[in-house]
Amino acid sequence: MSYELIALLMFSSMMLMLLTGQRVFAAIGSVAVIAALLLWGDGGSEIAFGAAMKLMKWYPLLTLPLFIFMGYMLSESGIAEDLYKMFHVWMGPVHGGLAIGTILLMVAVSAMNGLSVAGMAIGASIALPELLRRGYDKIMVTGVIQAGSSLGILVPPSVVLVLYGMIARQPVGQLWLAGVFPGLMMAGMFVLYIVIRCKMQPHLGPALSAEERNVPMREKLKLLRAGILPLGIFFSMTGLFLLGVTSLVESSAVGALAATVAALLKRRLTKEVMENTLRKTLVVSCMFMWIILAALCFGAVFDGLGAVKAIESLFVERLGLTPWEILILMQLSYLIMGTFLDDTAMLVIVAPLYVPLVKLLGFDLIWYGVLYTITCQIAYMTPPFGYNLFLMRAMAPPEVTLGDIYRSIVPFVLIMMLALAIVMIFPQVALWLPEWHYQR
Repeated sequence: MSYELIALLMFSSMMLMLLTGQRVFAAIGSVAVIAALLLWGDGGSEIAFGAAMKLMKWYPLLTLPLFIFMGYMLSESGIAEDLYKMFHVWMGPVHGGLAIGTILLMVAVSAMNGLSVAGMAIGASIALPELLRRGYDKIMVTGVIQAGSSLGILVPPSVVLVLYGMIARQPVGQLWLAGVFPGLMMAGMFVLYIVIRCKMQPHLGPALSAEERNVPMREKLKLLRAGILPLGIFFSMTGLFLLGVTSLVESSAVGALAATVAALLKRRLTKEVMENTLRKTLVVSCMFMWIILAALCFGAVFDGLGAVKAIESLFVERLGLTPWEILILMQLSYLIMGTFLDDTAMLVIVAPLYVPLVKLLGFDLIWYGVLYTITCQIAYMTPPFGYNLFLMRAMAPPEVTLGDIYRSIVPFVLIMMLALAIVMIFPQVALWLPEWHYQR
């Protein structure tokens, strides 16, 4: 049997197992281990063992549980809710102001957690009922929350970029810095859309009434202090890292400690909060570690087969495609897979093929990590089975139908596609900050 046919058989077996409902790490890892044993006999077991040792020795992986802990601590202790109250009071007098405040809340939550699920949970539970009660258009605000929560996998500390960095063997610090400007640019584009839309159709985002706007300055400043606390935690943590005072892992420890101290100072560090935070941190961290382990094992078998060079030969020599045409086809495949898989599953399924191929085609792997993440954001919101669509359906009140949710994402998906095109055409949007920081 040819190596190309073996690679195709491995890939199809993995997809078949995923379609049967198996867990992602089990499907990928089992196919990799069985293929290794059949190809190389008893020596094939060393591939899985080597992948496990590589994972255990990868020091930056310590950032994963620490940042997840920080995000859940801020969420479980109600500090994220304080942030929304601040945006509610300060942005409410503007048409669409609460929707703009929701986008800013999502950016802040992304900077605390690194997971889109956390942003969706906070947005749907805190912001959505308030926006609907204030008379905001249900279709627009549903799209706002879905689009804003998707920023969690791009704005640092992105857990998805940690996973990509491990699989692609790229520095996580550079990947995080590369996601800063594209993430902020996309958030700014969302805000600009809301401002223009609510200026043209004020009824979609009514301003707060005069009575509600009449909040004493002392109360406003008190809310401002409460809302600035989580932002202060993030910027102090990031600032120490950028100034070179702390390493990447040390900055994540600073963030986790600062979040715990903040909850303690606000007298919200109860036994229940700590238990929930630790339990959720453990569940998510273990899930990611198993996925990384399975992906490393699968990638090692693929490397041993030489499958990547075979695929490059197919695209470049036989089909005559240019590097940019191949790259666009890759992005389209992510959009298709994103209709039924989450971001981590997509990455570990195709990373053994795509990452080495991108490198062979001469593209920057840091830049490609940002492209992959933006494409995942789009796939998250693409019908019929986009991940965020069903998360929103599960969390939204009964008056928000599935049809409303599908219609709500159209303008935001178009904005994301525009952002993706900008980053593809102008790579320095993503690469300038990491190049500036690491070449000083």
